[in-house]
Amino acid sequence: MSSQYRSNRNVVFSCKYHVVWCPKYRRSVLVDGADEQLKAIVNRVCEARQAQLIEMEVMPDHVHLLVDVDPQFGIHRLVKEIKGTSSRELRAGFSFLKRRLPTLWTNSYFVSTVGGAPLAIVKQYIENQRRV
Repeated sequence: MSSQYRSNRNVVFSCKYHVVWCPKYRRSVLVDGADEQLKAIVNRVCEARQAQLIEMEVMPDHVHLLVDVDPQFGIHRLVKEIKGTSSRELRAGFSFLKRRLPTLWTNSYFVSTVGGAPLAIVKQYIENQRRV
C-alpha cells in the first residue's frame, strides 16, 4: 500500500488512524448478527463523511479500525458519530444489548496515528486480530 494523498478544497492530507473501542464493561456482546450490522453502520458513516475505511475487524468485545480522515473534520468527530449511530441502531435492533448494558459503548477509545509504522504492518495486525 503506497502513501496516497487526498485533498479537499484547501488541504492535501494523508491522516491515517488506528482506532480501538470497547462495549461498556468490555462485555462480549458483538455477536449473533450485531457484528455484521456494526460493520455495515461503520461503512455507511465513513462513506457519508468521506473517510476512507482501510481495514476493520469486529471482535466480540472490541472494535479495530484503520481509517483515513480529513483533518478538518477530525478523527474525534468521526468516532463520535460512528459510536452514536451504531449504539442507537444496534440497541434498537438487538434487544439483548438493552438488557445486558446501560449503554452500548464506553466513553473512551484509543486512537493512534500510523505515520511511524508501515501501513501494511498495521493493516496486517488488524486483519490478524481474529487469530489472537
